[in-house]
Amino acid sequence: MPRTSTRLTFAVLATGAGVFSMLQSLIAPALPTVQHALHTSQSTATWVMTAYLLSASVFTPILGRVGDLAGRKRTLVAVLVTVLAGCLVAALAPNIGVLIVARVVQGVGGALFPLSFGIIRDEFAAAQVSRSISNLSAVIAAGGGVGMVAAGPIVAALDYRWLFWIPVAIVAVTVLIALRYVPESPKRAQGTVSWFGAVLLSAWLVALLLPLSQAGQWGWTSPKALGLFAAAVVLFALWLTAEARSRSPLIDLRVMRLPAVRTTNAAALLFGAGMYAIWSFLPGFVQTPTEAGYGFGASVTASGLLMLPMLLAMFVSGILSGRLEPRVGAKALLTTGATLGALACGFLTLWHDEQWQIAVVAGLFGLGVGLAFASMANLIVGSVPPEQTGAATGMNANIRTIGGSIGAALTSVLVTGRLQPSGLPYASGYTHGWVLLALLCLAAAGAALLVPVRRPAGILDPVAAGEARTPARVR
Repeated sequence: MPRTSTRLTFAVLATGAGVFSMLQSLIAPALPTVQHALHTSQSTATWVMTAYLLSASVFTPILGRVGDLAGRKRTLVAVLVTVLAGCLVAALAPNIGVLIVARVVQGVGGALFPLSFGIIRDEFAAAQVSRSISNLSAVIAAGGGVGMVAAGPIVAALDYRWLFWIPVAIVAVTVLIALRYVPESPKRAQGTVSWFGAVLLSAWLVALLLPLSQAGQWGWTSPKALGLFAAAVVLFALWLTAEARSRSPLIDLRVMRLPAVRTTNAAALLFGAGMYAIWSFLPGFVQTPTEAGYGFGASVTASGLLMLPMLLAMFVSGILSGRLEPRVGAKALLTTGATLGALACGFLTLWHDEQWQIAVVAGLFGLGVGLAFASMANLIVGSVPPEQTGAATGMNANIRTIGGSIGAALTSVLVTGRLQPSGLPYASGYTHGWVLLALLCLAAAGAALLVPVRRPAGILDPVAAGEARTPARVR
């Protein structure tokens, strides 16, 4: 395919990844509406989010690896069609059970992230790769913000089912364009999919994330939670053993041990913990009735608008990072992004009495998210061989999700651990939560400082060079 088609290719990738990112947050503000419309309980309605999280965590690295082996365009189209089917079923769902199944199907779209990064690396000129990855990361980051902002107006003007009908139309057009204009991968990894490794990976991810997402209802010391945490440890150990012995591992552990990869993943875990918790709890803080002694009693739409500075800042800083990365390096951008996140959470502990303060903090945090998203992707892509791009970036996205689940669970303990007679949290619960998130983002900045700087050597094969391999484009 001629190089002149790269803009259209990028548009396809950005649309698909952006829609998936939007679907992550789009339904969250509408959960009470869904609960009422489908005549279900609050605990059952939360599975609309949990099912999506678990599905995305399982399929993101697995299908990233499938794309490395079988062809990224072919896998991308299949994933887009699956997301389309999931959105269609969700829009027509007659009950909560069908909606939860539809969300599981939609979660397959998590693979759009690693597949898109791999296609950019395959098809774009070397000078365009870093900037294009930054731009795509900006779209991914902003997609979550679009979901928070758009959910209220869509539900108010139409119906919660339009939260899925709109993606149906967008993804359908994207599939048609992808079939015609996205080229197939010229490079493919050797080997086969380790399905035993895939089963073990899925098992320990579910065993870890399920109690993290449900511990607020089950209790942290409940037999179910403790049993699943124990199972996660055992299954993780089995997975590591199986992958180390496999001739064709799902995730090449030698690549995961590369200094740039492991330090970037550590930063992703910590920053994800702070980022997703802010997305989860800041709108709730804003919507709290003023009778609680804090909050603004904002509607879903109004709270979404207060998040608008975060959305805009994420997109702008993500775009700018592509211009800054060749000058200052992805390591410096990741460190700066995590530091800005820590500052935003720190400011939030002190200033949260006026709506303009929330808007300013949201904007500052958005700047950090945009820089961090783009730089993490560039660090991983620049550190691994082309045939490992999908699996490595898929695991990075997964680790960020795991961090988000941990951060949200810990913040929930602080916020809801002590309630007022009205059933609302005390202001101190939120304040303690913001302090925790500031510390997590600060720790992410510390991890980012450990990312090795670039050396003059070129990209080497990690199999041949082992852990001594130094990435060529990591700064």
